[in-house]
Amino acid sequence: MSGHVTEEVEVDVKRSPPLHHNVENLSYVHKDQPKSQKLVLVLQALFPILEWGRDYNLSKFKGDLIAGLTIASLAIPQDIGYAKLANLDPQYSLYSSFVPPLVYAFMGSSRDIAIGPVAVVSLLLGTLLQKEIDPSNKVDYQRLAFTATFFAGITQATLGVLRLGFLIDFFSHAAIVGFMAGAAITIGLQQLKGFLGIKTFTKKTDIVSVMRSVWTTVHHGGKKNRKWYWVPAIAPLISVIIATFFVFITHADRHGVAIESIAIGRTFAAIKDYELDGNKEMVALGTMNVIGSMTSCYVATGSFSRTSVNYTAGCNTAVSNIVMSFVLLLTLLVITPLFKYSPKAVIASIIISAVIGLIDIKAMILIWKIDKLDFIACMGAFFGVVFVSVEIGLLIAVGISLAKILLQVARPQTALLGKLPMTSVYRNIQQYPDAIKVPGILIVRVDSAIYFSNSNYVKERILRWLTDEEEQVKANKQTRIQYLVVEMSHKHSGAVTDIDTSGIHALEELYRTLQKREIQLVLANPERAVIDKLYTSGFANLIGDDKIFLNVADVVLAYAPKTEEP
Repeated sequence: MSGHVTEEVEVDVKRSPPLHHNVENLSYVHKDQPKSQKLVLVLQALFPILEWGRDYNLSKFKGDLIAGLTIASLAIPQDIGYAKLANLDPQYSLYSSFVPPLVYAFMGSSRDIAIGPVAVVSLLLGTLLQKEIDPSNKVDYQRLAFTATFFAGITQATLGVLRLGFLIDFFSHAAIVGFMAGAAITIGLQQLKGFLGIKTFTKKTDIVSVMRSVWTTVHHGGKKNRKWYWVPAIAPLISVIIATFFVFITHADRHGVAIESIAIGRTFAAIKDYELDGNKEMVALGTMNVIGSMTSCYVATGSFSRTSVNYTAGCNTAVSNIVMSFVLLLTLLVITPLFKYSPKAVIASIIISAVIGLIDIKAMILIWKIDKLDFIACMGAFFGVVFVSVEIGLLIAVGISLAKILLQVARPQTALLGKLPMTSVYRNIQQYPDAIKVPGILIVRVDSAIYFSNSNYVKERILRWLTDEEEQVKANKQTRIQYLVVEMSHKHSGAVTDIDTSGIHALEELYRTLQKREIQLVLANPERAVIDKLYTSGFANLIGDDKIFLNVADVVLAYAPKTEEP
């Protein structure tokens, strides 16, 4: 290779890496520490409370105490309703706001997340489990719920240990918005059974089945006694009014989209300017669910509504979760026997009030304005949940999100570059209309790594750019294209960060095609990893060592007509 590319990598061996308390880094960062110190650091990595607990004081406890009491007042009415979604008795939902928060307080790294059951997870669990075991068979159903919780925890912890927490990023925001909105409607429809006092109700969650059950009940009930149909509705109506007031005074209406707890933690961590390790959070969440499953708890996670209330109430550390846990323990000891007297209409109204906030119309409108493909993902998840089932809606959401990623990988962006007047800067001519094409040289930028999934597309797209340009040159009687430059890196867009054997094979085919058309192939600004593979494969020698440049400006300086300004 010629002297055009002279990238050097400098390593400062004296500079110590940041002291992040990740278990995987401890053996490297602290290899010269005494064994006792290493043990302390490992324990602090596993149990962050051992680190921040050393600086804990009464002032911080005051904030945590108020926050803990506040989220406990929110958790109690929520948990009673969420247990119903999971087809479990209320105490099991309260257990899930007692044990898991305690475990998370010791193992979690977020200062703000409030742990407990959430509406969508409760609905999903209840929907899936009732297909296997009738909820009326309480013993077997409860065992299955706890078993599912155990394996959910094992899965979360495994993802964290294997550093696979990034997988949650494949679930797009648009899909989450649609899924949550559909789930909210489904949850609301399910409450019509208790809200209207319906005895026989469908076990399906789709809107068609639910409305058919409602219509059948109303139709037959009306035939029996049309004059006095309103009498049995008085008690539920009064209960609803009282429950609505209760929801208001406990702020149970403060619900947002209950997305994955790691995303919640990062949101509030950004506000308070501290970092979260997503993989460590997965381990903490998984461990708390495994332990919870052994103590009659079902799946718990971070709740956006509780977390926002926790933050607003002034929490300082995870001690607020501990305070909430002990309040829930007192609740379990004192009022558990009274749960059997809870009116179904009250519970239904609490749930409906809670899930209304899951429908984010503004977010849907914004998604439509920004990205139509994202909107399709949003609506696909929404209609899948509403008209089929929760799990199908979830699969549609994930499927469309993955399809979008695959489409972007398989069809990367390319751009035709021109020189900005009075500079040596080259930019996309569609984005910068003032950019001027260089006579005799076609400059194409590729904004993605070149792999087997997109190599043919990249080659064909480059040739299409060439064909279109040659037609314009011929029509306008301009200088014939003699050089085709592939710009492989740019700080303002994507870059060819890597290339595989299929990508190199595509470049070889491009080279041979250009040779037949008497056009030289030139590469500009390839990454170090790409350069190494180009030389290892022999492609660099094929096109010539002098055909690889540091930047486009050097290419133009070397090959443009002498009248062209460099």
